[in-house]
Amino acid sequence: MSNYFVASNELGAPPPPFRVRAVNAALALLAVSLVFCFSFQHLAYHLRWGAIYPYRELFLQGWLTTIGLSAAALLGSTVAGFCSALAQGSRFLPLRYLGKIYVELVRGTPLLVQILIFFYVVADAFGVERRYLVGVLTLSFFSGAYISEIIRAGIESIGRSQWESARAIGLTRAQTYRYVVFPQALRQTLPPLAGQFVSLVKDSSLLSIIGIQEFTKSAQMANSRTFSTLECYLPLALGYLILTLPISLWTRHLEKRHQFDT
Repeated sequence: MSNYFVASNELGAPPPPFRVRAVNAALALLAVSLVFCFSFQHLAYHLRWGAIYPYRELFLQGWLTTIGLSAAALLGSTVAGFCSALAQGSRFLPLRYLGKIYVELVRGTPLLVQILIFFYVVADAFGVERRYLVGVLTLSFFSGAYISEIIRAGIESIGRSQWESARAIGLTRAQTYRYVVFPQALRQTLPPLAGQFVSLVKDSSLLSIIGIQEFTKSAQMANSRTFSTLECYLPLALGYLILTLPISLWTRHLEKRHQFDT
């Protein structure tokens, strides 16, 4: 019976069978469900779901907008982070320090302030009036700084012997990155990249500050009309969970796929 609840800590031990994992996952989910059921039963408030039902299309529209914004920002932040990581390792010193300044400025200031500056100062100076474009670019630059550090750490985790071996067999610098460094760094960076992608999806909620009607803005609008705070924000949490959970599961699948013994 203990085999169902205790996993082996031995190095290289196979994972528990699927039925064992399913049983334990179900028990953990049951425990969490019981806590929330107990809490809501003792809530001195009667949930009025009928009050927000007329706004279901507003929620759906905001949810779809969040999907579009997040997907575009995920792509943009990956490109920005990759370029910044390579820039920080460049032998051209102005480019190297430009990458470092970009990372430190973005990581050292709040996203809310960056959104306001990008929209009301930078975008206005360049004549960009499309708030959705500004929102995507701001999220991309913000998340790109963190992705840059993740990629840079993954590259620097590759031992010096790997670089020297690649040089010894005649690989160019570009070939060394492509065939030696990136395949090994990918496995190291997948877990933190998954966390950063999930954070990016949730950070898109701050775009409501510049009037973008994404998921959080839709919940705020429904709440201002119905004064049903819990009824508006519980679907908001569920909607974000539906968006972020597949990202975590997909990156775990990639992590197992690219796993190898060292």
